[in-house]
Amino acid sequence: MAHQPPRRSLIPRRAAGVSDTEAAHSAPKPGPPASVERTVVNSAVYRDGAKIATPATLAEALTALPDESSMAWIGMYRPENNQLYAAAEQFDLHELAVEDAILAHQRPKLERYGDTLFVVLRAARYCDDTERVEFGELHVFCGKTFVLTVRHSESPDLSAVRARMESDPDLLRLGPEAVLYAILDAVVDGYAPVVAGLQNDIDEIETEVFSGDPGVSRRIYELTREVIEFQRATKPLLGMLRSLAVGFEKYNTDEELRRYLRDVTDHATVVVERADGFRQLLGNILTVNATLVSQAQNEEMRHLTQASYVQNEEVKKVSSWAAILFAPTLIGTVYGMNFDVMPETHWEFGYPFAIGLMVLTCAGLYTVFKRRGWL
Repeated sequence: MAHQPPRRSLIPRRAAGVSDTEAAHSAPKPGPPASVERTVVNSAVYRDGAKIATPATLAEALTALPDESSMAWIGMYRPENNQLYAAAEQFDLHELAVEDAILAHQRPKLERYGDTLFVVLRAARYCDDTERVEFGELHVFCGKTFVLTVRHSESPDLSAVRARMESDPDLLRLGPEAVLYAILDAVVDGYAPVVAGLQNDIDEIETEVFSGDPGVSRRIYELTREVIEFQRATKPLLGMLRSLAVGFEKYNTDEELRRYLRDVTDHATVVVERADGFRQLLGNILTVNATLVSQAQNEEMRHLTQASYVQNEEVKKVSSWAAILFAPTLIGTVYGMNFDVMPETHWEFGYPFAIGLMVLTCAGLYTVFKRRGWL
């Protein structure tokens, strides 16, 4: 039976000066023992690249290790806090790493606690039906003789990773670091369909922009947010992989495994560069869309101005003719008054004078309006 290191309590510590009542409401407690096994989706012990046991409990997985050259690989799916604390007691995991695994919603990172590596990964999956990117979270505890994975989402499919490793004994016998490589490789390979889906969305948006679709601005904004979230999931991977590479010599990493990890780094670099390119391209598309919208608005304003100008010209003509026709009406109204004492009422030339005055007034108004361009 392999020697098991002494367990330390994983009960959350209470800060000094905090009352028992405050601690009861602010700090999560392990509580009564919980069944860890009902969240364990897969459990196996391997030696020299071959499966030698499928223990039913975590305790059995540790006791089933024949020596330090063997390895236990336990997979958990959305465990409750008490269940994760119980698993941490079994594997002697650091309390800070356990707290991160419980809280979830962590950014991708790699930390080493003694002989245990704690890795947080953000998997991504492109949904064709909704044209959305769904993100998942995976926590990996990698020790000398065990690998404990804690999934908080459906992706990535670790059953496929396990099947791949079990079909390649030469790789599996390299130990927990080989399993960590396989998980990293699966997560990075899962980004390829996301990159293709985002590229397709951007192509569609470019078409919508130049076709004048009014709803394209909202789609650009939403897709930009997805790309930013994708960058947050992928960009930290390069630093994590560099940190692993720095420890190759110190931890005597197998040369073949080093090559595999460098290959994952290459793929991750391509994904990160594509994501950066998508964000820049969307920024350019948004600028072009704003320019096209501005041009359309300016064109609409020009048409409105032209229509207003034509309308003003018509109003000028109507007003001019109204004024010309009003003049004889005014004169006729004055001379139509039936007063006995009124100049020119009984004048012999009164009628010709009134008609002449009407014609002269109309001609004068016509000349004035014509010179001003109203007619």
